[in-house]
Amino acid sequence: MKIKHYHENPPTAGLPIRWHDWLARNKDLSKCIEALFNLPPLSITCSGTIALVVALKTLAKDNPNRKCVIIPAYTCPLVALAINHCGLKIILCDVAKNSFDFDFEKLALLLNDQVLAVIPTHLGGRIANVAAVKKLTISYNITIIEDAAQALGAEVGKEGDIIIFSLATGKGLTMYEGGLLTANTPELRQKIAETIRQIPRNIYWETKRIIELAGYTALYNPLGLYFAYGIAKRKALKKENLIDAVGDYFDFNLPYHKVSKLRQNIASSSACRLPDFIKATTIQAKRRIEHLKKITNITVITDGANDKGTWPFIMILLPSKTIRDTVLQQLWPSNLGVSRLFIHALPNYTYLSQIVPQISMPNAEDFAERMLTITNSLWLQDAEFNSICQTLQANMIKC
Repeated sequence: MKIKHYHENPPTAGLPIRWHDWLARNKDLSKCIEALFNLPPLSITCSGTIALVVALKTLAKDNPNRKCVIIPAYTCPLVALAINHCGLKIILCDVAKNSFDFDFEKLALLLNDQVLAVIPTHLGGRIANVAAVKKLTISYNITIIEDAAQALGAEVGKEGDIIIFSLATGKGLTMYEGGLLTANTPELRQKIAETIRQIPRNIYWETKRIIELAGYTALYNPLGLYFAYGIAKRKALKKENLIDAVGDYFDFNLPYHKVSKLRQNIASSSACRLPDFIKATTIQAKRRIEHLKKITNITVITDGANDKGTWPFIMILLPSKTIRDTVLQQLWPSNLGVSRLFIHALPNYTYLSQIVPQISMPNAEDFAERMLTITNSLWLQDAEFNSICQTLQANMIKC
C-alpha cells in the first residue's frame, strides 16, 4: 500500500486543531478574537446560523412591523433557514452579472419601511460592497447585517450595523460548529447579549460537538480527509447527488444551545495561529491567482483594490455551464480540492421551495452554473495546482 494514494485536499483551507489546544484553560475566546482583529466586543453562539438568528430576533423585537429580510439570491441555504426560523419573510435580490454582490439597481427597488434588514454576503472571504448597500438603505432606517461567515480576519464590519462570523469547519478558525457576532453600538450589543442569555443549555448537542471536534482534530489532515471526506464525496458524485457532494442540504430544525467552555478554550488556543495562517494563505492565493489569470476566458473573483479579504478557496467563472461541468467531471472526483460552493441559486433548491420565493434570478443562476472553487489549502502542492491549471487550459483551448 502506497500511502501517498490516500491523500485528500480539503475544499477549503481550514486551520487545523492540535491536540495540545485541548489542554488550554481559562482562555476568553471573544476577547482573543477582538484583540487579534480589532473588533468590538463579540458574543459567542453555537453556529454562524444561530448568530444570524440572534441578530434577527434582536432586531425583530424592537421592530415588530418590519417583517422582510433582503438577501442575495446566491448565498448559503442556511441564511434562508435562519430567516424562516425567526418567522420573517425572505426577499430575494438578484446579484450583479458575474458577481456574488447585489445588483444595486434591483436592490433599490426592493427597499421600503417593511424591510427589517439587508444581508450583504462576503462570499468565500471576498468583500461585498457594503458601502453601496448603506447608501441605499440609510433613508429607510434599515439594519445592515454583514454575513462574514467565511471572512473572519478580513477587513469587514466598517459599514454594517451587525456582523456575523462562522467558526464551522473549513472557515479558518473552528470549534467544529460555532459563531460570533457583534454590533456597531453598545446599545445593540447589549440587546444581542440579552438574546443570547436566553439560549438554553443542551447536553446532547454540546457533547456531540465535542466528539465531532475531536474527530476534526484527528482527521483534518490529508490522510484523514481521504477517509472522512473524500470517499463520501466520490460516492455522492457517482450517484450524481451534487447537493450531498458539497453538503448543501440542511435540516429546518436548527440546533440552538450554549457553547461549552471546553470548546471555547480549544478555539482560543488555536486562534493564536490564525493571523499567520491567513497571511500564508493570502500570499499563496495571490500567487496562484496570477497564474490563473493567464488562462484565456477564465474570470477570477477577486477583491477591490482597497479591500482585504481572506482566502479559504479561489472562485473562478468559466465561459459556460457546459465547460464548467466538463472541467468538474475531470477534477471534482480527484483529491485536488476542486469543488463547487452552493449548487444552486436559492430559488432552485427543491427543499427550500416553501420558504424561498420561486422567482427567476438569472444572474444568480448563471453564477451558480459557471462557478467552481479551487482549494487554497496549504497542503495543495504547486505540482497539484499546476495540474488543475493544465486541465483548465486544455478545456479553454477546446472552446
